[in-house]
Order: sequence, then structure tokens, then C-alpha cells
Amino acid sequence: MCGIAGKAGSARVTEAEIVRMCDAIAHRGPDDWGTFVEGGLGIGMRRLSIIDLAGGHQPLANEDGTVVVVFNGELYNYETLYAELVAKGHRFSTRSDTEVLVHLYEDEGEKMVARLRGMFAFAIWDRTRQRMLLARDHFGQKPLFYTEAAGKIAFASEIKALLADDPSLAELSPRALDQYLTMRFVHPPETFFTRIRQLPAGHYMVWENGRGRIERYWDLSYGPKWTYSEAETLERIDELLAETVKLHLLSDVPVGAFLSGGLDSTLIASYAARTLGSELRTFSMGIPYRDLNELPYAAAVAARYGTRHFAEEVTPSVVNDLPRLVSALDEPADPLSICLLHLARMTARHVKVVLGGDGGDELFGGYDRYAADRWLDGYRAIPEAIRNVVASQVLRRLPDQFTFKSFTHKLRWVDLMARKTGGERYSESLQFFWFNEAHRSELYAPGFRDQLLGTRPDACLLDLYAAPNAEAPMDRMMYVDSMSRLPGQSLTILDRATMAYSLESRSPFLDPRFAEFMARVPTSMKIKGRRLRYLERRLGERYLPPEVLARKKQGFASPLMYILEGEVRSLAPRLLHKSELVRDGYLRGERVKQIVDEHLARRYDHGNRIWLLLSAEVWYRRYISRRSEADLEIELADRLAEPGSPALARIAS
Repeated sequence: MCGIAGKAGSARVTEAEIVRMCDAIAHRGPDDWGTFVEGGLGIGMRRLSIIDLAGGHQPLANEDGTVVVVFNGELYNYETLYAELVAKGHRFSTRSDTEVLVHLYEDEGEKMVARLRGMFAFAIWDRTRQRMLLARDHFGQKPLFYTEAAGKIAFASEIKALLADDPSLAELSPRALDQYLTMRFVHPPETFFTRIRQLPAGHYMVWENGRGRIERYWDLSYGPKWTYSEAETLERIDELLAETVKLHLLSDVPVGAFLSGGLDSTLIASYAARTLGSELRTFSMGIPYRDLNELPYAAAVAARYGTRHFAEEVTPSVVNDLPRLVSALDEPADPLSICLLHLARMTARHVKVVLGGDGGDELFGGYDRYAADRWLDGYRAIPEAIRNVVASQVLRRLPDQFTFKSFTHKLRWVDLMARKTGGERYSESLQFFWFNEAHRSELYAPGFRDQLLGTRPDACLLDLYAAPNAEAPMDRMMYVDSMSRLPGQSLTILDRATMAYSLESRSPFLDPRFAEFMARVPTSMKIKGRRLRYLERRLGERYLPPEVLARKKQGFASPLMYILEGEVRSLAPRLLHKSELVRDGYLRGERVKQIVDEHLARRYDHGNRIWLLLSAEVWYRRYISRRSEADLEIELADRLAEPGSPALARIAS
């Protein structure tokens, strides 16, 4: 695992420029660094040593030095590829998976990417042809950003390295802000910076003669469906998952596993424990909110497998966490990232590699909306006039409950979703807790709206839903999630939160071979009636404690807004009433004030929307107004301590 950076063009590149870029992402690789610079080309890396600790120095070249690579990630099939390449006559000087890339490129050029099984982002410089190959793994577990202009290109693992090279790139992208407020993530190639792009998952770029050409090399197909029986399917899943977890344990340093108490991470940890036994270290984080503290369930799994278990309970804080999160992500933070940042910090004290359960929901059918689609059609069959009466006479009169998974929220969600079908329904289901079209029309300032003419923030979702990769509505939703929310939100947060503490995270469910098999499993085996992730639960019956299987999924929305309610109620009016996004013409100040005031008066639950506004505001002040992380922490603390704070007033009373 590393951080990589580089630039190429007609102008001479200096080593100092590449070192400056790499220093900006030193947290991704504190163990080693290196550069390769010649003429108008410079590449560099910061290394977190995982495999071949002594011999994996980068940049690394082939036998005659004509092909040079910098690589971030892990190749889980590198031993197979190594043997194949040696048999063809290639000579290796290290045991590292990185060296496989240069020799494979010699034989296959850019087509080599389709041979890789792992998580990766890399840059290969072909000195003979004066061309660069940039590539990103199948699901986008590893990031890769770039900027192109006037026959030049610069790339890096994180945006902060590109800003270190060219601070003028710090310009807000209106389309990205629109996507974020709508969907809670930004879809590639967009980023929050107008001139910075991200290479989409499953794609590569060939850059030569001053221009880049981007191609997709992999996609997920949901047909034809397997015809195995349920028992045969379960056995095949068991075998494939055991294989992929074993591959993900390849390391020359100790490996741990996140253990949330939920089904996905617990299942991965159980497979890892059957290989490593008591050598496996497991890590859990609890939050003090109602029945959502997962520590007892995680402890039960750890006890069953005899792992070395570490657990902490944390109370998140906007003041202490939000500036740090925004700085780690280089974009506004998702509420879910707060606990992950704390968990990564604890885990990094004990191991350098950790396994997690990301991708389980998308592959096994774990989200409520997958099961809801069928019975929403049933509710939609009720005459619209009757549904309108229910909406006007009942739903609009129900008070907001200001709690996680509130009954009022669920009823309103059902009513709205039943009014839509297909991709529009799916898209609206993601916007419900955030800013859907109605909310955006009230929030956006006229000048900002003018910049968005002819665009839809959810166009990526609609396009993916309509793609020919899947036919059944459930498969279509799982495909969209796998190609958009998973890389754009979950995996982005996972990478930045863990790498902020020099911790490598691995997601066995996202092995392409396993994902390809799961995509072709009939939906009737994934969800039975309203029973989500049916096959995963059947698999869990073999390896997990009953109390873990009996738990309900803790999804639907993030509870952190309710945990952070006191701070949010204090900070929101003080920060958002003086919003710099309002000052600079993006948002309407009167609507921002109305949202805050309605929430404080407990007339409407805008908690999740206020989080997005707070997070976007802190990002804007950090990157556009150029405040430091430390300055923002002080600013938020000062705002929280101002007289008249709602939180302080409640304490005083």
C-alpha cells in the first residue's frame, strides 16, 4: 500500500516537485519513498511496506530499465502471474507484487489490466514509447486523481498532492456540489475541484502525445443466471469466499479484521479466524445510542474464535472530528466516516493491514430498498386518490420524531417512493433524507442554478439503472449501488480514513471473481419475501453465533446526526447563518436559515440535511477560503462556546 504521484509534459520536471507532491501524502506510506525523474517526466511514491519488506522499493523497473512503475495496492494473484512470467523468461529482482506489473506490461501492454486480481492504482511509464498507463481496480478500492491541461498531466492518490503541486486547482465544481447535496457522494470523473478528475473504477488511461485516452476494462454482468440448486449455490459461495479471504491474508506483517457485530464484517472475520486462529486481531468500535452499540455482538464472535480482540466506545464530536475528516477526504465528509476514522486510529496502533466487509450489502442484497421495491408496487396499485388522502390527511400531520429510523420518516418514504417507478424510484430513494429536487429548488441561489442548466445530479444513477448489465429491478439496483455509491462513498471513506493512519484496508467481498459469481446468483436466493441477504444468513448459520444472525440490519439512515444533536444545534445557526457558500452565491441564505430554524424549533427533522450543509461549509472554508485544519478546529470550538448557544442554554436551564 502506498501513495503515488507524478507529472508529465514538455516542460522539465524536477525531483523537488515530485517530492513535494509525495510529502503531501506521506501518511499513506511512512516506511519508504522514492522518485524517478527524467526530462518532462517525474513519478514518485510513499510506501507502506506490506509484502517483501526489504525488496519492494519503488519506483521499480524491468530488466533493462525501459518500463518504470509506481504502484498503490495489492495483487492477490501475483504469485500465479510471477510463475507464468518466470516461465516465459522474465527475470525478477524482488519478491514484491509490484514487479509483476512491469513484466506483464512488457508482454501485454494495457491489456495487462484485465489479468489483475486485487486492489490497485498504478502508473507505468514506457520510456521507449514515451507513454504512460494509469489504471484503477475493478471497484475503485484505491483512488487515482489527475488533471490535464495544455499537453500536460499530473496524477496522485489524493487530491492534496495535486494541490501541493498547483494550488490554483482549488476551485469548487458546481456539478460536484449539486451531486453531493443530492446523493451524498460525487460520481467519477467529477470531483469537488473543477479541473481535477478521478479515473473511474474498472478503467485505465493511456496518455501519450499530450493526450489521454480512457477505456473501461471490466464491468459486472448479472446474467445469465446460475441454475444451481440452493444447496449447490451455498457450497460454491462458501468455497469462493474461503479462497478470497485466504488471498486477502497474504502479508509479511500482521493482519487484523474489523468486527462490527454486523453480518458482513463478522462473516469475513470468521473466515480469517479459521486460517489465522488466535493470531488474528479483531477491532470494534461502539457508539452510545439506543440499541445500536455493537460491542457485545462483536465480543461474542471474538470469543467464539479466540481472536485477540480490541474494542472502544467513542462519542463523536463535530468540533474535534469534522475538520480532520474533511482534510483526510479532500471533500465534504459523510456522517458514517466519523466512527470509521476513530476505528482506524485504534486499529493502526496494533496492525498495518485490516480486513472488512465492504460490498456485502451490494452483493448479497442487504439494503431495505431491494426488498421494498415489490411491496411498493403493491401500495402503488391502490388508487392514487386514496393515497393522496392518506398523504394529506395523515402523513403531513404526523410530527417529526427526531430519532433514527423514525416511524414518520418510514411512512413518508413509502408514500413518495410508491409515486415513482424504475430508475426514478431508485434515485429518489437515495435523495429522500438529503436534498431532492423540491428541496434543491428552494436552496440553490439563482446564479448557482444557472451554472447547472441542462444537467441532472442523479443522471449517473439513471444511466446505470438503464444499462443492459441487469434485467430484474433488484439486480439493477444492486448494479447501480456497486458502480456508484460503493466506490463513490463507502470505499472512498474507507480508503481515506484508514490511510490517514497508515493502515491498509482490504475488502474480500470485492474480489472480482467472487463478485462476478454473486452477480449471477438469482435474486430469489438473495432475498426471500422481506428477508434480506438470505444466502448470507444461511452461510452465517455455519460459522456465526445465533445472536449475530438474529440482529436486524442497522441501516436506513445514519444515527450519528442524533448522537451529535447537541453540537449540531449549537453550531448550525452560528456557522450556517454566516455561510460562505451563501456569501459567494451558491445557496440562498433565507432558505438555509429556514432549514436551521425549523430544525431548532423541532418543527421538521432536517438533521441529515444540516449535516451536509455543515460539512460542505467546512470543506469550502478549508479548501476555497484556504483555512488550515487547526484554524477550523479553533473556529468551530469558538462558535460552540458563544453565548446564547442552544446547547449551552439547555445546560443552563
